[in-house]
Amino acid sequence: MSYDDIEIEDMEWNEELQAFTYPCPCGDLFQITRAELQMGEEIARCPSCSLYITVVYNLEDFQDKSSDKKKQLEQTKSPAIAVA
Repeated sequence: MSYDDIEIEDMEWNEELQAFTYPCPCGDLFQITRAELQMGEEIARCPSCSLYITVVYNLEDFQDKSSDKKKQLEQTKSPAIAVA
């Protein structure tokens, strides 16, 4: 069971750690990276103790935009026309 459920908007981006962080009661920071979020991970762990939190976020906000554009292009291509 996680220590708490935290909205991604309540976390801070830490440039040095390259991770979203949130204060842990032990004095350290819960951490989760963009890559973890893109893979659908929702658990942010504290490196100093055994606590972890569940991060509440929209997976679509962290998915690769280039693959979305590729899908859109494939959908907008006109169908092939057979010539006899």
